[in-house]
Amino acid sequence: MKILLALLFSLAAHAASAQGWPSRPIRIIVPFPPGGSTDIATRSVVDRLSQALGQSVVVENRAGAGGNIGTELVAKSAPDGYTLVIATDAVASSAHTYKNLGYNALRDFAPVVELSRQPVVLAVHPSLGVNSAAELVALAKQKPGLAFATSGAGSQQHMAGEWFAKLAGIQLTHVPYKGGGQAITDLVAGQVPIGSLGSSPLIPQYKAGKLRLLAQSTRTRSAALPEVPTYEEAGYKGLVIEQWLGVLVPAGTPAEIIARLNAETNKALADPVLRERYLQAALEPVGGSAEQFGRLMREDYEKYGRLVKELNIRVE
Repeated sequence: MKILLALLFSLAAHAASAQGWPSRPIRIIVPFPPGGSTDIATRSVVDRLSQALGQSVVVENRAGAGGNIGTELVAKSAPDGYTLVIATDAVASSAHTYKNLGYNALRDFAPVVELSRQPVVLAVHPSLGVNSAAELVALAKQKPGLAFATSGAGSQQHMAGEWFAKLAGIQLTHVPYKGGGQAITDLVAGQVPIGSLGSSPLIPQYKAGKLRLLAQSTRTRSAALPEVPTYEEAGYKGLVIEQWLGVLVPAGTPAEIIARLNAETNKALADPVLRERYLQAALEPVGGSAEQFGRLMREDYEKYGRLVKELNIRVE
């Protein structure tokens, strides 16, 4: 009887807490440095959420360990709706690439909503003299071991590059960087001839004629890169990787809070001004239900687990 009463009291307190939410500022953790696409996507939404919820929404950058430090912080936070994380699709792959990870993406989080998606892009320096994926494959067969840069080992960019090489039957040498910034700098300088990188920071270099883009990894062409073929259009069937951003809360957060966050975020994503800002950063706004986002996470968790094994992806 005591256990039952305690349980009922806990449930009642939980419901009361959800009904009074939010009664104080909300913290959104961005597990990467300021200025990147994750930061841009978050800060574009924050003002609208703050107005809709009637409370301050504070963005806190907690970078490190490929986004795992900030993500783990939220996984271990109270499930009260006051601490959120803007996660990347890396949360679906980190369990397969990192040892002793401090959280389980499927167990420790509740999905709220998908914010955006963008492709991984196959880029080359003009000095390489190729204008298509087919021409790059022909060159790589003549010169095995050409280097390709990514933002880090175990990243979706790493997987896309290795997947392309396997399907094309060529040998490429992976050059992992600690973030995309230096990788792009070296790619533009010609110090590394090929890049498998996120589209957002590549587009200005591409438009300036400093890089050529040969393929993109989304199922359909990004609105920001309508002239660049997808990998599947280039003949590499099944090669689809969509880098997504989404809102997660700790598992156990009341359903009413998740529903409110989902509804208000979807309203923000429908704003034409916000959508235009996303598209300028090569981010395709998505939205949708929490259930749809949860299904995407589970599907990517399984897919990345398979790819890590098939492609022998390692994080040293």
